[in-house]
Amino acid sequence: MPTPAERHAAARERRRFDSSHVGRFAEQYSFPLDDFQVRGCAAVQDGRGVLVAAPTGSGKTVVGEFACYLALHTGRKTFYTTPIKALSNQKYNDLVTQHGSDNVGLLTGDSSVNGEAPIVVMTTEVLRNMLYAGSTTLRGLGFVVMDEVHYLADRFRGAVWEEVIIHLPESVQVISLSATVSNAEEFGDWLREVRGDTEVIVEEHRPVPLWQHMMVGRDLLDLFVEESGGPAHAGTEGSLRVSPELLRAITRFEDRTDRHGRREDAGAPRGRHGRQVRGRRPEGPVRGGRPGRPGGGPSRAEVIDRLDRDGLLPAITFIFSRVGCDGAVSQLLAWGTQLISDEEGERIRRLVEERVTALPDEDLGVLGYWDFVEGLSRGFAAHHAGMLPTFREIVEELFTQGRIRAVFATETLALGINMPARTVVLERLVKFNGETHADITPAEFTQLTGRAGRRGIDFEGHAVVLHHRGIDPHAVAGLASTRTYPLRSSFVPTSNMAVNLVAQVGRAPAREVLESSFAQFQADRGVVGVSRAIKRNEEALEGYADAMRCHQGDFAEYASLRREISDLEKQIRRAQASSRRAAAERSLEELQPGDVIRVPSGRRAGLAIVIQGNRGGRRSGPEPTLLTAEAQVRRLTHTDVDGPVVTLTRLKIPSSFSARSPKHRRDLAATLRAKVPHDPPSADHADEEAAETAEQASGRIDALRRQLREHPCHDCPYREDHARWAERWWRLRRETDGLERKVSGRTHTVSRTFDRICDLLSELGYLSEDGQQVTEQGTVLQRIYAEKDVLVAECLRDGAWEQLDPASLAAIVSTLVHEPRREQSDLAPRVPNDEVRDAYDALVRRWSELDDRQRAHRLVPTGEPDAGIAWMVHRWVSGARLELVLRDSDLSAGDFVRRCKQLADLLGQIGEAAPDETVRRTARKAIDGVVRGVVAADRLD
Repeated sequence: MPTPAERHAAARERRRFDSSHVGRFAEQYSFPLDDFQVRGCAAVQDGRGVLVAAPTGSGKTVVGEFACYLALHTGRKTFYTTPIKALSNQKYNDLVTQHGSDNVGLLTGDSSVNGEAPIVVMTTEVLRNMLYAGSTTLRGLGFVVMDEVHYLADRFRGAVWEEVIIHLPESVQVISLSATVSNAEEFGDWLREVRGDTEVIVEEHRPVPLWQHMMVGRDLLDLFVEESGGPAHAGTEGSLRVSPELLRAITRFEDRTDRHGRREDAGAPRGRHGRQVRGRRPEGPVRGGRPGRPGGGPSRAEVIDRLDRDGLLPAITFIFSRVGCDGAVSQLLAWGTQLISDEEGERIRRLVEERVTALPDEDLGVLGYWDFVEGLSRGFAAHHAGMLPTFREIVEELFTQGRIRAVFATETLALGINMPARTVVLERLVKFNGETHADITPAEFTQLTGRAGRRGIDFEGHAVVLHHRGIDPHAVAGLASTRTYPLRSSFVPTSNMAVNLVAQVGRAPAREVLESSFAQFQADRGVVGVSRAIKRNEEALEGYADAMRCHQGDFAEYASLRREISDLEKQIRRAQASSRRAAAERSLEELQPGDVIRVPSGRRAGLAIVIQGNRGGRRSGPEPTLLTAEAQVRRLTHTDVDGPVVTLTRLKIPSSFSARSPKHRRDLAATLRAKVPHDPPSADHADEEAAETAEQASGRIDALRRQLREHPCHDCPYREDHARWAERWWRLRRETDGLERKVSGRTHTVSRTFDRICDLLSELGYLSEDGQQVTEQGTVLQRIYAEKDVLVAECLRDGAWEQLDPASLAAIVSTLVHEPRREQSDLAPRVPNDEVRDAYDALVRRWSELDDRQRAHRLVPTGEPDAGIAWMVHRWVSGARLELVLRDSDLSAGDFVRRCKQLADLLGQIGEAAPDETVRRTARKAIDGVVRGVVAADRLD
């Protein structure tokens, strides 16, 4: 029970709250503010910065909205920054609803609305550029809200967040809103160091409980139970375990399906070996849809039907594939799914028609409009980055209003867009990360499932993982219950950042500014523990040195001779092993179909014939396919042999041979046994280079052994005791040297990178020779914020684009913004004319020269230009229809529009920065050609 003093303090705090701006602000909401929201708002009112780390959907944006409210009532400005334009547009509309259009502005890369308003929503890059340009719009700025500040971990764009936090004027209060991270206090300590007084508020409680489920077949089952056996959600206090009922259901399901997930049916016709005959077996009414998922589970339409019956809609299903999202809509249309009334569907159809009136009628087909509007009129839609942004905004608006009931989305929806649902469904727990298919992380799982449970609407949220063979329910439980999501800085200085900092404060002060980055802060903190370990090791090394002292001589010297002999012996063994491995790979690479070989040992030992060659690739060695004398098909790798493989003879493989046919395999194996009855040993050719290396090392070893025998310590009676201490000293010395290299590598890493960039820029003429001043050419680089900033500046300096017309300039600039989604093998991209081809060839030469210079300065090289959309962009700017532009291309209309917006942004920078008036004028004309039709229609009015 609280004491009288505690009750008095609580009453005083309530009076202060009720009479403050916070109290009046809270009256705007239909629900009482949570304690963490009140604390955050109070900190802002008191003039402090604040970091709020809270789960998705908990309402942390209330603290940012209070900064907007306070700015209006105290005559200051608030900039509300977001990581993506879609979230900026959404937040702009929200704030206009609260404060009116006169008080709210919007600044993104392609929209400028009321930019001098007291509240301005913008992307973080726009604010960074304003800070470097010294924009007058910064006057009177009192608050900056950094929504989704955990984006600073993004390896492509994360540096922008740190740049803004470091460079904002001291008088500005920073309100940082983050998803739950486990090192919020560490991030808060850095904010205090660079921004002053900052309160850290961590809220782990979800206002809407989240229940975790798995769908096994068509059964929806709880993932967790309490130790007592009762149902539990992930936030339940106490010990949780995977539901025994779920485990039993998975066992039953897998018992009645084969290893491919196909359902076993006792009444189905079977073949000679008792296997079920494969064929289409409808499972209820198909109505044009697919009967089920691979693995024997329900189809997407059946999943939605089940959720609808259980009252768990609206739902977001994460599929991690654009094609899969569009396919889901097609499957529900074919199935006949209807989630809303005909009357509501007709109202939605009319709304969509009004919203797309600016789109040319001839482009609607290529944009996928008809399936899009049909799905919406039935209550479902896709949402992914390949869609036209206007379409995505319509989906977001209708789903947020509760007018559509199911959305199939890629993970981009989870990156800040406010689209909460009652239920989130995960089809798979693996996604493509740009390089390979990888398991999603606990942080990603939490971010995705955090969309479930709408505050003020739902009593509870639900997350459903669809079961398929190979998925481990304990692994799902681990994802759902992990609470450790550390925030790691991705800050790296860029060339544009370097010239802007040198121009503003000079090179030496700029180094100090960069030393204050969160990246360096984390590196320095990591060094503290390593330094303590080094100190402990040095003390232990002194003790080991004392223990190995010998009265007959310098035992450290004697131990060094022994160590050198041991290292040389290991070197010989490694060289021999490496030589044999290389020889083995070369021999496997040279094998051709029909070669007969003998595998000397292991599981594949014995005679075999090569039925398919394989030269390997960048990530793996050669793996030819063999048929053994026992008629088994096997892959052979260098790990299966201990040296080069020798071809014993050759046999002709029949042209009709098929490795899938058991009869063909048996016949060829019989021929192999008949034609090569003996099993002769394979020849073993020693590698001459390895033998020479071994001979040289052996000579050195003999000399060292003579020195060892002649050393005074060799006859010491305690020699082996001393040697054991020497060996411990050596191991610890090697460990300590590694730690010291780690400290050296972490200390001043950011400033060292900055110095290397400045040295390169001085070499190229963007900074003076001493790197202390920005040259005239450097002022051009100051205004280029693209990823390939130096490459753009080099082209502008050389006048490479002065003779290009607007369409050709747009085409060549597109090579600097286009990044294909997959690695492409097209080494001769299609270009529209000779002028663009010449410009592209010159651009690639400049890139190659720059690449060499960057590598020489130990800098991350600039990515190579890609002409994958140059031809399409040229046709678009020349006035061609969208359907013609995208013909014979796998680029979606939405991706093309997004690339056009990035292109228009870079052309705008070129139009401002180019030293040549002709190029500036051409760039502006190119923008007019790019921003037309669907691209122009997709801009916010």
